[in-house]
Amino acid sequence: MSSNNPNGIQSILVTGGAGYVGSVLVPELLKLGYRVKVVDLFWYGREQFGDCNRHPQLELVELDLRDSLRLKQELKAVDAVIHLACISNDPSFELDLTLGKSINYDAFAGLLQGAVDQGVRRFIYASSSSIYGVKEEPNVREDAEPKPLTDYSRYKLDCERDLLAHANVNGMERIIVRPSTVCGYAPRLRLDLTVNILTIHALVNHKIRIFGGKQLRPNLHIKDMARAYQAFLEAPGAKVDCEAFNVGFQNRSVEDIAKLVRETLADPSIELEYTPSDDNRSYHVNSDKVKRVLGFETRYTIEDAIKNIADAYRRDLIKDPFTNPIYSNIKRMQQLRVK
Repeated sequence: MSSNNPNGIQSILVTGGAGYVGSVLVPELLKLGYRVKVVDLFWYGREQFGDCNRHPQLELVELDLRDSLRLKQELKAVDAVIHLACISNDPSFELDLTLGKSINYDAFAGLLQGAVDQGVRRFIYASSSSIYGVKEEPNVREDAEPKPLTDYSRYKLDCERDLLAHANVNGMERIIVRPSTVCGYAPRLRLDLTVNILTIHALVNHKIRIFGGKQLRPNLHIKDMARAYQAFLEAPGAKVDCEAFNVGFQNRSVEDIAKLVRETLADPSIELEYTPSDDNRSYHVNSDKVKRVLGFETRYTIEDAIKNIADAYRRDLIKDPFTNPIYSNIKRMQQLRVK
């Protein structure tokens, strides 16, 4: 089976493809007929893809992104790259700033040059809406001035700029994706993300601790995140080359998300406990551009994500949510003592 991609893209290399988003995205790409090569260190295991783990068009490559020579070899005969791999949130990044910089920024140059040298046709970079920092305006669009507050978001922005400024890309199309905070159940689940952690606290403890509460958070269901990457693979190059796209849906305050969890679980006994927070990141992201340019619209809600998590928990698919390091990037990194 081959893909019906209108751009002729058949083979995709997904960095970090065994992570949270990749564990949903990769099986969907296989269903669409793509050949998929996952490049990952597999900190969270190798069985994320269920029945697809033995799919004839899936190749799993254990490789450190910082090994640019070997990475270049793996890019041979690849049509498109979806670059998801990174130390993927502020606490994890700050656990080891040198490690974070080496993976999130320093390795990017080798990946980009390798893709150019091997004739990759399309490069899709997973940046972050956190590059906007604190914004007062009601709708943060792609042309808003970035004001990253952390090293994690600064290096995301630096990679964006390096991608667009590269002197000779050999005709490779470059797309920047700025996702909102992703939520919902996935085979490689993260419970260190706002909607997911508030939901699991409500289910296990019948109490939700709200840090701050007034900060606005843009949210995106993980199934819509996977659908968005599919749309970027299929989009006409003239519409997406050298463009940045916000991809998000519901902008809600942390307090509102907590109340939504309680309402969706239909359990008024769930207690809300407020705690001060020094996390001032707050922004209301506008995603009209991706709808206008590509016709992409989200299908899933925060409520769907809450129900997904609750269903998985009740089916005993989430083992020891507060003690198992597999659900938390920073805990897993500490356990593995990664360098």
